[in-house]
Amino acid sequence: MQRLRPRHIPPLRDDGPDSGHTILSDGTTALLRIAQPGDADELQRFVERLSPAATRHRFFSESAPPAEVIRTLCDSSQPQRSLTLLALRRQDDTLSIIASGSYHARNPHEAEVAMAVDDRLHGHGLGTILLERLALLAVRHGFTKLWAITHADNLAMREVFATSGFTMEEHLEGGDMEVELSLTPTDHSVRQSEWRERVATTASLRPLFHPRAVAVIGASRSPQSIGYRLLDALQSNGFRGRCYAVNPHASTIAGVDAFPSLHALPEPADLAVIAVPKDAVLSVVDDCAATGVRALVVITAGFAEVGEEGRRLQAQLLDKVRQHGMRMVGPNCFGILNTDPSVRLNATFTSTFPLAGSIAMSSQSGALGLALLAASRRLQLGLSTFVSVGNKADVSVNDLLQYWESDHATTVILLYVESFGNPRRFAHIARRVSRNKPIVALKAGRTSSGKRAASSHTAALAANDVAVDALFQQTGILRANTLEDMFALAAALSEQPLPKGKRVGILTNAGGPAILCADACEAAGLEVPELSQATITRLSPFLPASASLRNPVDLIASASPEQYGQAIDTLLTSDDIDALIILYIAVTSADVDPIAEGITRGIAAARAAQPIKKPVYVGWMVESDRERRLSLPGETIPTFGLPELPARVLGTIVGYVQWRDRPLGMVPDFDDLDLPAVHTICRDVLATRGGGWLTVAETRAVLSAMAITLPPGGVATSAEEAAALAAQIGFPVAVKLASHTLVHKTEIGGVHLNLTGKAEVRRAYDDIAARLSQEQHTNAMEGVLVQPMVKGGVEVMAGMVQDPSFGPLIGFGLGGIHVEILGDVRFRITPLTELDAADLIRSIKGYRLLQGYRGHPPADVDAIQDLLLRLSRLVEEVPEIVELDLNPIFALAPGEGYSIVDARIRVAGK
Repeated sequence: MQRLRPRHIPPLRDDGPDSGHTILSDGTTALLRIAQPGDADELQRFVERLSPAATRHRFFSESAPPAEVIRTLCDSSQPQRSLTLLALRRQDDTLSIIASGSYHARNPHEAEVAMAVDDRLHGHGLGTILLERLALLAVRHGFTKLWAITHADNLAMREVFATSGFTMEEHLEGGDMEVELSLTPTDHSVRQSEWRERVATTASLRPLFHPRAVAVIGASRSPQSIGYRLLDALQSNGFRGRCYAVNPHASTIAGVDAFPSLHALPEPADLAVIAVPKDAVLSVVDDCAATGVRALVVITAGFAEVGEEGRRLQAQLLDKVRQHGMRMVGPNCFGILNTDPSVRLNATFTSTFPLAGSIAMSSQSGALGLALLAASRRLQLGLSTFVSVGNKADVSVNDLLQYWESDHATTVILLYVESFGNPRRFAHIARRVSRNKPIVALKAGRTSSGKRAASSHTAALAANDVAVDALFQQTGILRANTLEDMFALAAALSEQPLPKGKRVGILTNAGGPAILCADACEAAGLEVPELSQATITRLSPFLPASASLRNPVDLIASASPEQYGQAIDTLLTSDDIDALIILYIAVTSADVDPIAEGITRGIAAARAAQPIKKPVYVGWMVESDRERRLSLPGETIPTFGLPELPARVLGTIVGYVQWRDRPLGMVPDFDDLDLPAVHTICRDVLATRGGGWLTVAETRAVLSAMAITLPPGGVATSAEEAAALAAQIGFPVAVKLASHTLVHKTEIGGVHLNLTGKAEVRRAYDDIAARLSQEQHTNAMEGVLVQPMVKGGVEVMAGMVQDPSFGPLIGFGLGGIHVEILGDVRFRITPLTELDAADLIRSIKGYRLLQGYRGHPPADVDAIQDLLLRLSRLVEEVPEIVELDLNPIFALAPGEGYSIVDARIRVAGK
């Protein structure tokens, strides 16, 4: 009934399969879109440019096909029959086709596919890109297989098919090769697609971070101008490449040679930093393309951030950049940095150059970027690269994550984000990256002035920030609540090993801070275990009798450097703990330096004695020495000014380690679904009623088609029919108003419970009808829903609401009246893996009720998990469903499943 399948995510960039841009294997870009009738002339020119061999391979003739065939290829109005996809790039000031691919239906489930690539661009991955995108479009329109026939000597195309990752079969027929590709995603096909995209994205961003020559366009002789400061930052921080200023009115600026235009440079620049007035930016981009510039950093503001006119100008800018095959950071950004000693790129307008290190950082705010760089320098945090993404019109956080994933200089990633361009794609990439490199994110805009009005429990509970929380939990991202938390996590992750468990030892010279630290540990889900007798025996000989040898270990105020050192060595080499927090509060200023030396000696001794390193954090509560850094060969120990902070940091990191150590989740597939029936119901409702809530009968039909278990019973449209139905399912029964327009049935007397005979059922039907007539709601009555009364079980709820940015959010929590009173509901973003569903159930505070509590039997958690996975599949496959509420659901005893008492589904057009 259920099997696991890989998560199949579109293999290209942030755009949909219909149009957008893609990155070739050499790092350049191209536009992709579906062919239109107006493309016929340009497609004819493309075909005529193909070599005879390429024409023969594509059309099985060395002469170009007639105009009628070209016009047919450009008609994609019936994609269930045929469709053509074009790749375009600006060449010689004209947007030209550089590749095309088409599919044509052979039958309702199989389509023939064929492609052609400009001879000058063979080997750049265009054939593979077209095949992947055509496959996505074919799946969308009901095809499950692609078929192709190619000459046996067309090795390049056969290689495209063979390396696509799709399950392939080849057959030699009369000198030609027939190829069949299954479009069912496999783990191999998904990995192949991800690998190709990662390589291409990394190649496209290399000119940004490793340019051989940089041109500052808009460099000014005024030291107060941004253009001058950009040039000065490049020059003064020792950029290892060549630097040029572009200014028609100067010969040198800040000691750098200036030239009147890009065309006058002695060599092409890989990277152009643009700081000209906004109205000049578009023409500058054309000059960059004409002179071979591959990457842009657009500092200039005045684009999408200022309103509709700015958004239009930014769209034009992005079109130009993509048509020319370049990459762009910005506009309205602060710049980029690379601290690699062989590069030393400071393409920002601040002279602050951070220490070289392993932390990569992205900021959506330019002003905050300045503060982040200053703080990193003050805190001595070493950065690998820094990017101010600005309006992120082109290069996004998704691109940067993929670059940093492959960057050997980066081990920790910090993100300051205000919005997500494509959260679902971000989730997919971040989930993969987090497995190897921790991502720390500070998300601005956590609160909202109020929850949007909603007519279901699920929508009302999906407040502004729950989607972000769900996103971070599912992808292993460590969420920082403040800048202090972000830098504390960065220091701990970049400077210390990850903990192997959650047992914490606390060493202190004062009881108060230790109590605060221990409380913070418990609150963060950590354990502060009592020490074993063996460890106590090792501690007692060198500590005073008044010292506490439990955990926390209190050395008392008179603790000497030697006692600190020996105690640290003892605790770190014991098997009792997985991490150590050292607290020190100064008694006299003369003690500070000796204690610091004692702490480092103790850590060094433990490191020498034990190959498996445990993380160490220090609460350094010395007001006159707040920036103290404790270092030993090859290691820096992070210090924190308050006793609670290292506990919070460690708790967050332990949660990350637990997430990372879990097996990869898989999205389950089901072989008992009737999705065509669901599509038919929803489309019929949209066509006849224009959307809205489904009727009770329609709702039950949708859930039944998803093999979601429903209690016996159904909708009756008369008192006699209701009585007969009740007798059929057995008494006692519940009789409830069936209406898709009236939400709160109880308030209008629309619910009758524990009915024990036919007469009571008839009276209930008549009473509901009479009440609706009195309230002038006669037309709102579809009938009544007759169901058996549920005995026992735990009331829970499940539902879905569409978030405008994140897509479907699945909610789960305690149900019935508990929803309004307790609000114990958690959310996850679809598609749910089996681990996501299990984690969602266990994340609510009321989970203990499902385990069995004070004599109450446990609930059938496996059945509830199956229900959530089916709901996830439903809302992923049927985007017309925009809201869903199952409340209450009675989770019954193990093996007995669940009983859905009330269900509502709302559909809407796109």
